[in-house]
Amino acid sequence: MDADWPLIAIRFALYGTLSGLFGLSAFSLFGLKAGERADALALRPWLVGSGLLGLLFSGIALALLAAAMAGAPAWPIDREAIGMLLTGSATGAAWEARMVALVVASVLALIAAGRVVPLGLIAFAAGIALATLAWTGHGAMDDGAIGWVHLVADVLHLLAGGAWVGALLGLMLLATRPVSRVNEAHLRLTHRALHGFGTVGTILVGTIVVTGLVNGWLLVGPGNLPKLAVTLYGQFLIAKLTLFGAMLALASLNRFRLTPAFERSIEAADHRGALGALRRSLAVEAACAVMILALVAWLGTLEPPASGM
Repeated sequence: MDADWPLIAIRFALYGTLSGLFGLSAFSLFGLKAGERADALALRPWLVGSGLLGLLFSGIALALLAAAMAGAPAWPIDREAIGMLLTGSATGAAWEARMVALVVASVLALIAAGRVVPLGLIAFAAGIALATLAWTGHGAMDDGAIGWVHLVADVLHLLAGGAWVGALLGLMLLATRPVSRVNEAHLRLTHRALHGFGTVGTILVGTIVVTGLVNGWLLVGPGNLPKLAVTLYGQFLIAKLTLFGAMLALASLNRFRLTPAFERSIEAADHRGALGALRRSLAVEAACAVMILALVAWLGTLEPPASGM
């Protein structure tokens, strides 16, 4: 089967944009203090931009998905197919919920992005928007009790992954601030955010691992494990797990070696080398995250082994 490149591309764009919106707003809540958010991250343009892009990409995704389900070309837009998708499916209802959530998140971000209550509401709305992607993938393929278990696991997997991706974005914005705007206060803020993410990151990793095992059991099944390496789905899944392992290794390096070294360099007033090492590590970790999102976008268009059982 030929790859549906436009659909894969828009799925990738949605995963990245909505993960950034949810994760960055959540990171700003737990990683930064109220008076630091607007200046440290330029939060408003990032959140408003992500929300508006999420709306745009969601509109394109709806047209592509409706065309794929109707077996019609993406252009001209098949309004009848879109109407049927919106009124007669859980996917359509999820899309409508996503659009409402993104409008709410974008408006709140435009009005008061740095304040605690609006930021909490932005994170909540963005979480809803991100969670709706579960209805566009394999999480909605099962019925009954198993279907609910699969859907809940997929939603939690999306939220934990999105929180990690958004936190990486926030940490990179802090660590890569222009030299002319870096002072000791910003360096200490960056260290505190890096150190504070250690506990939250552990929770996120645990959630990703547990929900990933549930999804793997339902999508692959233990009987299909020996055949993974000879199927495209299996090869992509192995690549995803390898990249996830690399992210874990880099996160551990950051937490136990680079962040303490960065703290010592601040005290010694010689932070350039330690900060450069952190930047490189975060950049590689972010690159791994981008590749994982691309694989997830493609995996969602492939038939998993368990569906053929």
